[in-house]
Amino acid sequence: MVATLKEQLNFLLKEAIRLLQSEGIVPADFDLAKIKIDYPDYGRGDYATGLALQIGKLIGKNPMEIAEILKKEIEKQHPIEFERIEIAAPGFLNFYVSEKFLLGELEKILKEENNYGRGKKNNKAVLVEYSAVNIAKPFGIGHLRSTIIGQAIYNLYGFLGWKTIGINHLGDWGTQFGKLSYQLFEKKLKGASSKEAVKILGKLTLADFEKIYVEFHQEAEGKPEMADYGRQWFKKLEDGDKTAKMIWIACVKTSLKEFNRIYGLLGVKIDHAIGESFYLDKIAEVINEAKEKGLAKESQGALIFEYPNEVLPPAMFLKSNETSTYFSRDLAAIKYRIKQWHPDLFIYEIGSEQALHVRQFFLASELLGWAQKSQFVHIGHGLYRTAEGKFSTRKGQTIHLEEVLNEAIVRAEKLISGSEQNKNLKDKEKQQISEMVGIGAIKYNDLSQHYSKEIIFDWDKMLNLKGNSGPYLQYVIARCQSLLSKAKNRRGLDPREVVEMAVEERAVLGMLFKFPEIVAEAAKLFSPNLLCNFAYELAQKYNLLYEKLPILNAEKKEQKIFRLALTKATAQILKNSLTLLGIKAPERM
Repeated sequence: MVATLKEQLNFLLKEAIRLLQSEGIVPADFDLAKIKIDYPDYGRGDYATGLALQIGKLIGKNPMEIAEILKKEIEKQHPIEFERIEIAAPGFLNFYVSEKFLLGELEKILKEENNYGRGKKNNKAVLVEYSAVNIAKPFGIGHLRSTIIGQAIYNLYGFLGWKTIGINHLGDWGTQFGKLSYQLFEKKLKGASSKEAVKILGKLTLADFEKIYVEFHQEAEGKPEMADYGRQWFKKLEDGDKTAKMIWIACVKTSLKEFNRIYGLLGVKIDHAIGESFYLDKIAEVINEAKEKGLAKESQGALIFEYPNEVLPPAMFLKSNETSTYFSRDLAAIKYRIKQWHPDLFIYEIGSEQALHVRQFFLASELLGWAQKSQFVHIGHGLYRTAEGKFSTRKGQTIHLEEVLNEAIVRAEKLISGSEQNKNLKDKEKQQISEMVGIGAIKYNDLSQHYSKEIIFDWDKMLNLKGNSGPYLQYVIARCQSLLSKAKNRRGLDPREVVEMAVEERAVLGMLFKFPEIVAEAAKLFSPNLLCNFAYELAQKYNLLYEKLPILNAEKKEQKIFRLALTKATAQILKNSLTLLGIKAPERM
């Protein structure tokens, strides 16, 4: 993969520092990883670094003097991509990209279109576990974050040339199924024949299963013994009891049908949907290996994984009744995935409240000699919460995702129908655009915030269709497409015909070429919000150009051609950005 301009600048700065180290000006132990390159405000260059400030503070010299030395050393390396380097008090270096380079990138965007910034296929593989919805529970708002953040990260790595493996680790096993089985048997199936039971179960919806689960916990508040009944029924399920298994199969079948419909609405398709139950026959091998390496031992009737020097609390392999646990199933899943796909990187997009559990099975994998610590990444997203606290399925405090998506589509349709230019849209086209806009609003609202942030559920914020939002970006794309469709002369850009650029043109051009850098950084930091920030800023700068400068009626032919080229490139880069975020862009709005 060709290095981005930011990466090239980083190399130039490192070379300058190494030279200064060899001359004794900079300490030999100065950490080159501390070099930080920023995107400054417009008018202060395309890149800026406060490196001279860091060095000046370290060695007790005036940062302005250090900046001057760094500037001279970089200029000696003849970086033709930069038009000039300026020093700004109290010691910043500002780098201005050359017009020739910018115009070259503009041509590349127009030529490469969807492939601009795409990395060449490499030999690295990344496994991303995300969504991980629970069987027998409706797709709640709580699973939205894992699903769309995970999909965006999957998209980013695939775009950069990695082999991507997406896993939906379905929660289809555990004590909750014992509770559900007990309640279903007692309330609906007791006394029914197998044939009658199958018929009864087949009529139940996911909402029915959720209601029954909530009823169990409501009744259990006054009957503590019901917790034991739930454990007993889960033991039956693990032992292969026919009734327990029949109930479980019905839960899985109904759930998957509903989930796939929601995934279809979201435009999400995950490579492999594998339930926890798949790993049950693989747990014994993991336990035996842990015993051989002295990492598993019995404790109060249960089997635990013990960490050397108690660096983490012990994790439970098997409960005292010998039923499996999340830990044992997750560990078996890692071993299977290594054998099946040999990933170089494991990314687990799981809620932040699972941090300890994730650290336990990551470290266990390392202690068992399966993988290195550096191969594991936990994207611990913050939760959606009510103003009072965490959503709880047990208490019946959930907001179903489908309810949110449908409301978003309805609001988007009202917005679209209220526009004069859309009055001739056919109902089918209006519905399609409403889905793109409404669901785009939901996704962007989430993805534009850092994954670690907790989000208070608010209908108005969730369904924001204006300002920094998905619909705003979609509208800018539609505006660009409309302009291009009206242009009579749509030939390509010839840089030789460009007259002196207006401030607004240079601002747009100075954003476009940064797309590959932002994509690389968003992937490296597992932060799709960086791509949202970039797209929003680009859209703002283009809108300013649109408002200030005539495009179709430009004074000179060269201006019209250039501004149309900027229009086409802006639409392309915004569309590429939204595609990576998993958001569709309608041709018109």
